[in-house]
Amino acid sequence: MSLDNDKTKPSKARENGERASSRQIVVHSQYIKDLSFENPNAPEILLDSPKQPDVEITVNVGARPVGDAQFEVLLNLGAKAKTDDKSLFLVDLTYAGIVSCPEVAVEDVNPMVMIEAPRLLFPFARAIVSDVTRDGGFMPLNIQPVDFVAVYQHNLSKQKETAS
Repeated sequence: MSLDNDKTKPSKARENGERASSRQIVVHSQYIKDLSFENPNAPEILLDSPKQPDVEITVNVGARPVGDAQFEVLLNLGAKAKTDDKSLFLVDLTYAGIVSCPEVAVEDVNPMVMIEAPRLLFPFARAIVSDVTRDGGFMPLNIQPVDFVAVYQHNLSKQKETAS
C-alpha cells in the first residue's frame, strides 16, 4: 500500500529549478499607540432610549521602517455614531504592530506590509473598539471585516494624485 503524501513530492518550483519563495510575515509585537473615546452627550443620551444610530467608520493604514528590515504598521479605526443631531460617541484607535518579511522579494514587501499586516492586526483592533464602546455605555460596535487590498489600492491612487 502506498500513500500519496504531498510532503514527499517536490514542488513545481523546485522541479523547474526555481527557488520557492516564501511569503511570510512575522509580527514581533503589537500595541495600542493611541486610543480616544468621547461620550459628549452623557448622561442625557444614555437616559433616553436613542434610535438606531448612524455610524460612520473610517479605516486607514500607514507604515514606517523601524530598525533593520522591520516596519511599524499603523492601523487607524475611527467611528462616529449619531442619532438625529446628537453625537452618541466618537472612537479613534491607532493600533500598531512591528512586523518583518523575511525572505520576501523586495517588490513584495510593500504589499505584505500594507495588506497582510493590517489583516493580522485587525481582529485585535476590532475587539478593542467593541470593548470601549460597550464600556462607554453603548451596544458593542462590531466593525465588519475590511478589504485591505481595496484600502491599499485607494492609498496608492491617492499617492499618484498627490505626485502629479
